[in-house]
Amino acid sequence: MRLPMRPGATNSLVDVAGLRVGHARRVGGGHRTGTTVVLAPPDGAVAGVDVRGAAPGTRETELLDPRNLVERVHAVVLSGGSAFGLGAACGVMDRLADAGAGYPVAGGAVPIVPAAVIFDLGRGGAFRAVPDATLGAAAYDAATGSPPPLLPSGPEVFRRDGSSGEAPTTPDGAKPSVPAAGGVPASPSLEGAPAPDGGGRFTQTTAPPTVSGSVGAGTGAVAGGLAGGVGTASAVLPDGTTVAVLAVVNAAGSVLDPRDATLAGTRYGLPGEFDHLRPPSPEEAAAWNPDRTPAFNTTIGVVATDLTLTKAQCGKLAAVAHDGLARAIRPAHTMTDGDTVFGLATCARPAPGHDAFQDVLAAAADVFSRAVAHAVLAATGREGAPAYLDVFPSALRSRP
Repeated sequence: MRLPMRPGATNSLVDVAGLRVGHARRVGGGHRTGTTVVLAPPDGAVAGVDVRGAAPGTRETELLDPRNLVERVHAVVLSGGSAFGLGAACGVMDRLADAGAGYPVAGGAVPIVPAAVIFDLGRGGAFRAVPDATLGAAAYDAATGSPPPLLPSGPEVFRRDGSSGEAPTTPDGAKPSVPAAGGVPASPSLEGAPAPDGGGRFTQTTAPPTVSGSVGAGTGAVAGGLAGGVGTASAVLPDGTTVAVLAVVNAAGSVLDPRDATLAGTRYGLPGEFDHLRPPSPEEAAAWNPDRTPAFNTTIGVVATDLTLTKAQCGKLAAVAHDGLARAIRPAHTMTDGDTVFGLATCARPAPGHDAFQDVLAAAADVFSRAVAHAVLAATGREGAPAYLDVFPSALRSRP
């Protein structure tokens, strides 16, 4: 029997009290990529990880083995840029060090910042147009609500755009500086130097913490031929425990139910969550024929709870979240995916008993499936990666 649950106040990862999320992206001039940071509470969060894909790009995952020393992390970075994008974590680490956060050692503290990346190289046109420490710092600033400084980038300097007093438009037509209700305001647009391999100047923007779609690490994502992106969802269990997920969906596999082309993850939606959708027409479903050329991909994410868990339990939480990934993406964990999920526990609530922990694990899988659906549903279409509702317009019953 399915456990009765309701979504949290924002149906996002920040429904786990104490967690903060920041997104930063670069679009234009050969760029289409970004970085997302999940900041832990000041004392850190207990963390585990589970890596299932055969082509992972990660940092500090071995440290999360329960046999190893450090119990808590101070942030998790999810980024585009393949292995190049791991450099974004350095910007987050610098910001945390400046704030005095980290594992205490003689002479100071070392921030613990695990990271994972997706493969989105070249999706904006320039292969080396990738996230770096500056973009990681911008994502951190978005999470904390800090205004971004003017930072150097190669021979040039970032400058604030929008001198007309109007929010500038990003290269794909989005207004970059409009916060969601109650969200952290997005920073002004920034314009930066060309990529190392000849890309032009880019526009750098941030996004509120609760949004899904083509933001942060999901900016250049593709999911089975459709536009992928960042998706987030949450659930509150009957005892008040919160379980929440943020996923970056960039899958080689399909996110569609093969029977009727509905988004597979919507099957696990909470009451009313996906009621504005219906199966698309058979004609639209039959016409969908995505490019099946083999490509590198990867779906990554964070699953979190406010319970007190051990590192081993956080690892199990991450492992079961992969079940939700596999329900929403078919196939998952392939040779060209680096599927990686981090599990976090803020320890604001007491440790669960056996049965209560079972309920948390079951919820984690369902919430991850829902987050995958939200990522694809909210993503902005572009050439070569159309939005779900652009391909299947009849699937929209009504506006949510």
